[in-house]
Amino acid sequence: MRRRVAVTGIGVVTSVGTGREQFWESMLAGRCGVSPVECFDTSSYSVHRGAEVKEFCAKKFVLKLDAAQLGRASQFAVAAARLALEDARVRIDSLDPGRVGVSLGTTSGEPQEIERFDDSYMSRELNKVGAEFIARYPCHMISAHVASELNFSGINMMIPTACAAGNYAIAYAFDTLRAGRADLMLAGGSDAFSRITYTGFARLGAIAPEICQPFDRHRKGMIPGEGASVLVLEPLERAVERGARIYAEVTGYGLSCDAHHMTAAHPTGDGAARAMQQALAESGIRPEDVSYISAHGTGTPTNDRLETVAVKRVFQETAYSIPISSVKSMLGHTMGAASAIEAAVCALSVFNDRIPPTINFEEPDPDCDLDYVPNYAREHRVNVAMNNAYAFGGNNASLVLKKCEV
Repeated sequence: MRRRVAVTGIGVVTSVGTGREQFWESMLAGRCGVSPVECFDTSSYSVHRGAEVKEFCAKKFVLKLDAAQLGRASQFAVAAARLALEDARVRIDSLDPGRVGVSLGTTSGEPQEIERFDDSYMSRELNKVGAEFIARYPCHMISAHVASELNFSGINMMIPTACAAGNYAIAYAFDTLRAGRADLMLAGGSDAFSRITYTGFARLGAIAPEICQPFDRHRKGMIPGEGASVLVLEPLERAVERGARIYAEVTGYGLSCDAHHMTAAHPTGDGAARAMQQALAESGIRPEDVSYISAHGTGTPTNDRLETVAVKRVFQETAYSIPISSVKSMLGHTMGAASAIEAAVCALSVFNDRIPPTINFEEPDPDCDLDYVPNYAREHRVNVAMNNAYAFGGNNASLVLKKCEV
């Protein structure tokens, strides 16, 4: 029989708070992390707002490696990993390093490094780019830096499936633990704010001018953000044996590809629906047993409409009775970190029976007619939570977490 997998630690770095307690308080309060972009000049853009992590001090978390030699996404990931282990009350020196693994997701890896390279190229100063560029830029260095900082020599995986990457990474860690190939996994995602990403979405006309309004009739787009989330996953029996606080049990996942278009979702929500159906089937959970759905909910007109279509397709009439919220309304879109942060939200919702809101919700959209938990957090019994994530390339990932019954 496959081992059951528990979530016992949560570490987050976001625009509304770093660490589980500050983050969760902000989520329930409906705090917004969106402000004018500070890390680069947006005067030549038509949009100017983002969800940046302010006052982050890498040296508080990067204790072994040289923080100055790590890219920002790696710094976030190390911070989230340390916070997750601390939250799980796990002493690093008590672990067998070869039996601890790292599985992370990202969209852009370390884009600020390639931006520096490009700036040097454009100014004809490539001689200023040293060999350290090769050790910083590749996306797999993020998970490698976490492992090196913490001396974990087990399985190490980086999955760059864009905005669904966090769920993919948690799914990989889940399978690794069930197969008995590790005793503990750090799983999540990390992405740093980037001119490359910002410019791409701006050129697509996908960035909202002021606020992110998922599922609202007058929504105008997403807001780029940054951050990281890492979950401590371990076999349930081990967690129980050591008296760990168990936030939730991961029960299954579903992955699919639209195979339709590089940036546009399938017009009937086919891939998204299949991912949800697979996650429910693997978990042995009926649609009517789902208590909460954490939506991908980017705030773009097309995404929110098609996500609503997909949810209705899977849950039928039950869809109207399931609370659904998008924390991107508060955090912006943190790219590869998004679904990892939202997995933390699901685990905390299951543990606390509280659901964070979709803020900035002003007027219902006839095409988005479900319960989106508008503007205020809600007390609600959450036995089962589903976390949905969709990405460019048609990559879809749904994750199911539930209350742990020992």
